[in-house]
Amino acid sequence: MANRFQLAKLLAIPAFLASLLIPGAALAQINNLTREEMIKYTAQNPYERFPDGRPKVPDSVLKQLDSMSAEEFIGAGGRGVSQFVDGFQLLSPGKKLIGRAFTLQLMPIRGEVADVDAADWKAKGHTLPLNHQSALDMLQPGDVFVVDAFGNIDGGGIVGDNLAYYVWKKTGNGFVIDGAIRDLEGIAAFGMAGYFRGATPPAIRGFMVTGINVPVRIGKTTVMPGDVVFGDREGVTFVPPHQVQGYIDTAKITHIHDEWTKKKFDEGKYVSTDIYGRPHDPALIQEYEDYLKKQLGPEAYDAYKKRQPAPRPSDRPKP
Repeated sequence: MANRFQLAKLLAIPAFLASLLIPGAALAQINNLTREEMIKYTAQNPYERFPDGRPKVPDSVLKQLDSMSAEEFIGAGGRGVSQFVDGFQLLSPGKKLIGRAFTLQLMPIRGEVADVDAADWKAKGHTLPLNHQSALDMLQPGDVFVVDAFGNIDGGGIVGDNLAYYVWKKTGNGFVIDGAIRDLEGIAAFGMAGYFRGATPPAIRGFMVTGINVPVRIGKTTVMPGDVVFGDREGVTFVPPHQVQGYIDTAKITHIHDEWTKKKFDEGKYVSTDIYGRPHDPALIQEYEDYLKKQLGPEAYDAYKKRQPAPRPSDRPKP
């Protein structure tokens, strides 16, 4: 089989782009996953994959998240709290960020390490140096650019208005940068979704690329390439592809429950404990169940009831 550089010649495309198309093509980074390793670490992914093995959650699944909130999404997940990161500054408050994680790992530059990577990168046929723009050039529609810059604000802005505009136009999405951005005034005008630790005038400096589409740490959570990214005003949740449909199914129940609760409060006939968190009156319980079934549809409602734990047996009378 032709290697990626032979293929690049045949197709008249740059070797760099060929390296993105060939499954398992190695990039010069300290941390790197081959296609086989990517599949191994995301083995529970039920969906198709990008050529490098990154999970590709369908757009139709992501679309279901549009009307959800962090409380619904995180509460549905069980383990979701450990995958939620807060404390970011928001580029466009009120605009949700929903997509597939494309990860970039940066570390403080260390000369002898960076020199080896640079030499390897050049030896593989790349004419431009390995840097954060190497990752930007690989972004796909629907991606969220997720950058582990270890919260470093002093290292300058990972993106400014030009590169942020590129991210927005290439992906139709935004970014989560555990570090700084620059040109905040310019980026804010786009209306794109973005999460970042701070803004600073200087450009990026003092970083080296140590991984592209590898596991990264964002806040106190580990993010895998292809994770579903869900961001709203409160923060960002990262969900493994194999868990996302379960999150969605359960979050729908929470959404309908909250909708019904507010409808009952609007009637002005009940105190809060009559309705929330769950009604006690049998007639109200039945009304809620009927409403839930109508909103979900009979098939989804039956599936929901089957997922519910069996009721606890009442205490037996003493002999």
